[in-house]
Amino acid sequence: MKRFTVTTELPASPQVVFNAWLDSDRHSAMTQSPATASTEIAGIFTAHDGYINGINLEIDDGQRILQTWRTSEFDDTDPDSSIEIVLKEIPTGTLLTLTHWNIPKDQAESYQSGWQDHYFAPMLEYFSSNG
Repeated sequence: MKRFTVTTELPASPQVVFNAWLDSDRHSAMTQSPATASTEIAGIFTAHDGYINGINLEIDDGQRILQTWRTSEFDDTDPDSSIEIVLKEIPTGTLLTLTHWNIPKDQAESYQSGWQDHYFAPMLEYFSSNG
């Protein structure tokens, strides 16, 4: 299983980014793709029109989110992977650090670039207008 960390800077406060991640409408808007979200521990989420799904494991308001994470590409025998999102205030907004681990070996590279292409790029566009 593989592990990686990716970062991005967003022109919005950590609380705004945090709230958007855990809100169905705002998560859909910031990723430009249908999503459902939950603010509850053990709450289920989906993203990218059901391609991604998981469960909230830990939520630290405005600072950190820990979730299980899997896609429709995972084999039924693959364990869930996990993501940790850490939000830190910086002068220009938020430094988002995302660590993703327990990824099936043959999928890690695709997901690492996918975070940039399907999350960070549209999020930058969204928060530039809505931050």
